[in-house]
Amino acid sequence: MHLPKFLIADSSELEDTIFVIHTAYPRFLINVINDEIHWMEEFEKEDRVELESQTSQLIGEALSYYDKEIKNFE
Repeated sequence: MHLPKFLIADSSELEDTIFVIHTAYPRFLINVINDEIHWMEEFEKEDRVELESQTSQLIGEALSYYDKEIKNFE
């Protein structure tokens, strides 16, 4: 099954929070309200350098995706 790269999610337990989920490696959730990230991966020390170089780009892509999707609902 092919998943989209990003998904938007919310939860009734966190009423004022919206998440964007990155479904490919490295998988993460970003809270679009406060930019808090929750990683859904365990990383080796060797992976940290590559991860740090990708993080800002992936966060930018996730937030751009959210903005684009929200504009589609307006």
